[in-house]
Amino acid sequence: MDITLQVNGVPRSADVDPRMSLLDLLRERLGLIGSKKGCDHGQCGACTVLIDGRRANSCLALAVAVDGSEITTVEGLANGDELHPLQAAFIEHDAFQCGYCTPGQLCSAAGMLGEPGPSAVTEDILADPGLTPEEIRERMSGNLCRCGAYAGIVGAISEVASGETR
Repeated sequence: MDITLQVNGVPRSADVDPRMSLLDLLRERLGLIGSKKGCDHGQCGACTVLIDGRRANSCLALAVAVDGSEITTVEGLANGDELHPLQAAFIEHDAFQCGYCTPGQLCSAAGMLGEPGPSAVTEDILADPGLTPEEIRERMSGNLCRCGAYAGIVGAISEVASGETR
């Protein structure tokens, strides 16, 4: 099947098997290897990308299902040589060790920053809470880090969410 996507601001077309995942399309056909294949079951978050601005596990999304969508991968977060504020904060806060989960963590955090509303840890479910460390941990819980860099990840996201920079 022929599909057309906007990937990191660039129109891309591909002839794909209807069973191909978005992750496989990005990595194998388009050469965008930032998104990682971790569990291939949507449980680790290493493959997280933004689909029309919303975070999604690309290993679970069929490429044909996102035909016409705008996809942002970790490669598309930066503005040329200028790092996305989250990327700079991850470096500043030492928010990665091996780096395998980092692309998914960054895309998930970028999507999370634009998501309003309560989470499972919000006391007042009618409120739109600030991004406290507890809120960040809950909202990022779908992205696992085997190295345990969570303190740095939460710190980096907190800094960007608050508008503060070091």
